[in-house]
Amino acid sequence: MTPISEQTFSNPYQTFKREEWKSLNGHFNHTLIAQDIDRLHALNEPLNIQEIEEVYFPLAHLLELHINNYTTLRDNNNNFFQRTQQKLPFIIGIAGSVAVGKSTTARVLKKVLSLLSSKPKVELVTTDGFLYPNKVLIERNLLNRKGFPESYDTKSLLNFLSSMKSGEKSVAVPVYSHMEYDILEREKQKIQNPDILIVEGINVLQVNSQRTQGPGVFVSDFFDYAIYVDAAEKDIVNWYINRFESLRATAFQDPLSYFHKYANLSREESIQMANQIWNEINLPNLQDNILPTKYRADLILEKGSRHFVKTIKVRKI
Repeated sequence: MTPISEQTFSNPYQTFKREEWKSLNGHFNHTLIAQDIDRLHALNEPLNIQEIEEVYFPLAHLLELHINNYTTLRDNNNNFFQRTQQKLPFIIGIAGSVAVGKSTTARVLKKVLSLLSSKPKVELVTTDGFLYPNKVLIERNLLNRKGFPESYDTKSLLNFLSSMKSGEKSVAVPVYSHMEYDILEREKQKIQNPDILIVEGINVLQVNSQRTQGPGVFVSDFFDYAIYVDAAEKDIVNWYINRFESLRATAFQDPLSYFHKYANLSREESIQMANQIWNEINLPNLQDNILPTKYRADLILEKGSRHFVKTIKVRKI
């Protein structure tokens, strides 16, 4: 699929520079401690209280408006149909490239949304847990295409989301280990009756993840709001290479790590290997499967070269 340029169609987004965006916060005001910030950001992804206050507090305020409207609509439906429909979670999807900072965005959003006045229960699920186990990927000759649409058990992911939107109180989902580079067969994450569910992954806005005939159901069909984390390709490449080098010097040193084989590479060899993985796997996936989904999002967070958000685009209503 060829990426769509912004010039292909009329612009459906309102664009806000960071200075304007931060002034939209209104009433949302909380204090986070240093330990909170340390737990929220990922390796080589800088995060500070200014970023949270100026970007994520206004975003939480905006999402609160949507959540309130969602609740009002449910109440009005109950009145119209003269029945009481149980509360269903408001589901937020977060998409974007490998190394762009989706996980940090998801964790920060989970934290700030939990601080809303209604004190909602917020749960976070990553689609890594819905990757096929390595043994299945090996059988299908897909191990080197991990992260591509065909490497996901999309049916299980759709069943999970359908269960959430059907009102099931407790659902167990698979857990993925980046250390083992595989699904943990004996471990499950239990999602119990959340008010807000955040689903984060590179594939969540894709519409070509099912190879079925006729009309299909897509992951994003279950979302009430979708966010895409964006950055210039050259910056994402640099972040990926820097992260790989940092992991080589830390996590890869653990003999139990799947990537321990890279632990003794020199810095030059490490950079070369990271470039090779990027060019052979992550770049084609970004160009063919991830980037074309950007304009399916309700909101786009555009990052600058230092990993901080510089522009926010919000779909017009």
